[in-house]
Amino acid sequence: MRNKILKVGFDLDGVILYNPLRIVRRFVVLLKKLFKESIVDTFYIPKSKITMLAWNLLHKSSIFVSPAYEEIKKLVLKGDIEAYLISGRYSFLEKDFENWINKINAKKYFRGVYINKTDQQPYVFKEEMIKKLNLDIYIEDNWDIVRQIAPKNKTTKVFWIDNLIDWNIKYVDKFRNLADAVKELEKYI
Repeated sequence: MRNKILKVGFDLDGVILYNPLRIVRRFVVLLKKLFKESIVDTFYIPKSKITMLAWNLLHKSSIFVSPAYEEIKKLVLKGDIEAYLISGRYSFLEKDFENWINKINAKKYFRGVYINKTDQQPYVFKEEMIKKLNLDIYIEDNWDIVRQIAPKNKTTKVFWIDNLIDWNIKYVDKFRNLADAVKELEKYI
């Protein structure tokens, strides 16, 4: 039994929201490696109107809320966890982000809701937020972010929700879906 409430951070797309397009991430990384090794650890930040529009359309693939969100809400209402939503979405996606925040009534359940308003590399933004909020656990679905932030966070456990393409990547806190990750975090309560 813990003496304090467990502080848990959640990514939005691919964690709280189901996003079937996340399966293509592995292919994107392979393409990056083919063209230039130095860009493997960077995320593309759209600058032109057309690339922002394309990025906006890609984020429309976050199509529904994970059923495990109900379990998270119960844990918050029982006082077992203090939840934070940390999205790496860029500033031009803020309107869609706010629409989802309102749709899932996030401000009722999450102590804080954060978006990458300064358009930093997503893993840099998330690493900064994890430290600032002093999280015990952070749940992320993007392997490229997990492998960047997990080694740097000695006091925060980083749970990874993988996808079928990533079956061969070995990682201690790897889960098939949010429900499995929530079951594991309950062991820390």
